[in-house]
Amino acid sequence: MKIKTKLRLGLGLLFLMILTLSLIAARYVYVLKQDTENILQDNYKTLDYTRNMLLASDGLLSEVRARNMFEENLKLQQQNVTEPGEGAVTQKIASHLASLSLQKSNAGLPALIRSDLAELTRINMEAIHGKSDKALLTVRSAFVWIAVAGTICFLIALTLLVNLPGNIANPIRELTESIRAIAAKNYAERLHFQGRDEFGELASSFNSMAEKLEEYDNSNLSQVLFEKKRIDALINNMHEPVIGLDENKQILFANEEALRITGVAAADMLGKSASELAEQNDLIRVLIEEKNGQSGINASGSAASLKIYADNKESYFEKEIVDITIVPTGERVKKLIGQVILLKNITPFKELDFAKTNFIATVSHELKTPISSIKMSLQLLENQHTGLLNDEQAQLLTGIREDSDRLLKITGELLNMSQVETGNIQLNIQQSSPYEILRYAADAVKIPLEQKHISLVVQTDDELPHVKADMEKTAWVLINFLTNAVRYSQEESQIRIQVTDSGQTIRFSVQDEGKGIDSRYRTRIFDRYFQVPGSAKTGTGLGLAISKEFIEAQGGSIGVISEIGMGSTFYFELAKA
Repeated sequence: MKIKTKLRLGLGLLFLMILTLSLIAARYVYVLKQDTENILQDNYKTLDYTRNMLLASDGLLSEVRARNMFEENLKLQQQNVTEPGEGAVTQKIASHLASLSLQKSNAGLPALIRSDLAELTRINMEAIHGKSDKALLTVRSAFVWIAVAGTICFLIALTLLVNLPGNIANPIRELTESIRAIAAKNYAERLHFQGRDEFGELASSFNSMAEKLEEYDNSNLSQVLFEKKRIDALINNMHEPVIGLDENKQILFANEEALRITGVAAADMLGKSASELAEQNDLIRVLIEEKNGQSGINASGSAASLKIYADNKESYFEKEIVDITIVPTGERVKKLIGQVILLKNITPFKELDFAKTNFIATVSHELKTPISSIKMSLQLLENQHTGLLNDEQAQLLTGIREDSDRLLKITGELLNMSQVETGNIQLNIQQSSPYEILRYAADAVKIPLEQKHISLVVQTDDELPHVKADMEKTAWVLINFLTNAVRYSQEESQIRIQVTDSGQTIRFSVQDEGKGIDSRYRTRIFDRYFQVPGSAKTGTGLGLAISKEFIEAQGGSIGVISEIGMGSTFYFELAKA
């Protein structure tokens, strides 16, 4: 039974009993009132009339006033006949009074009248006693009923007083204790309320909640959330910036380092669209932009560095965007669920690289002067005016000249590389003829080609337009391609040069018949100081790296096509003028 129903029944019953008690008391009071009024109105008046007539009976024969008083009270009595036998006695009194009027000498009639008056008095006195007894019975009955009703009301009120506070307070106290237990992570706590009232429903709901909390506490979700908090703590304690995005480019998390370098507060970043923030923050725009599906990766496959000014100093970071994918349950295709942007602080390495570059530039510059002096001395020694040389001396001079040429080439490459690394490349971009670039390069490699009896096949489109290029550096790149092709080609083989129109660009390509480049090394062929394993170490490994920098500085592109045993084709493209 519901608590509300219990309260309604208990209080309603108590109300009905109080109402019944009130009605009983009112009824018996009314009955007593009626009995009292009957005695006063009926019997008391008759006794009063009888007493007056009895007083006047002595002067009926001698006094007119007494007779008139007698007759007046008799008339009133005749109108107040209420008891059985009272009417007959009253009629006898009237008859005797009439007889007395006719027989005034009859002395017995007054005695009869007084006898009748006595009888009338007796009848009314007996009626008064009867009505008194009846009123007493009514009083006793009223006392019994009021006592019974009052006792029932008392018992009901006492029952409510004893049970009602406990029925309400005890479940509330148990509920409070159970809630405290749940708050203390005692999820095994249960409520055991009997019945189907509101507290029973509350106990059922509470037990269901506690069961789910216990299940949740013992489930993997709790462990996952705990691990998430652990990961959040690890991310926030990382010394390198980390930013997480969902599949809709909404920022999920960012550690303190990321907030510091971007200059954006956590409240203004977390949960916001990275695209919208990028409109107001240049650094965020650089961080989220992607090129060719690989953000932060340059053409050679190495990570491009970002220079960021923070904490009153310049720092260098290497950006990496990691795609987070999952395979949904029941599916086989991976689904992208977000990205993590990692910024690796490479400032110390950059500083070492700058120091290395400056050292190489200084050393190369200092070496170039003595090497040039050696070459001048060689020219003087080879001059016949200085004296004749025997065959052994001539061979030594030839070896010295080759070594000095090699040293001069190496120092030149090192100086070019230093310019590239420091960003001090001096370009003289102008309208240049592809034919002139090709002729200049072909003339530069005539002697190596003749020494290895390699034929050079030149193929060009007719009427090629000019290109936007630094002619000297572009020719240097093409010469480098040709020199490498000669170095790795067999004697009496063929090298093919092609200059073609590719739409918006002019394409220069050099194809050789060498052994080719393994696919494992093609992505690194333009890296600095890299040389294909197994090849002759005849250079510094800087030629292709410098070529790449020269071409890209002019807005062009560079690449290689090669397969093992099929030779290699190095190419670059420049925009039309």
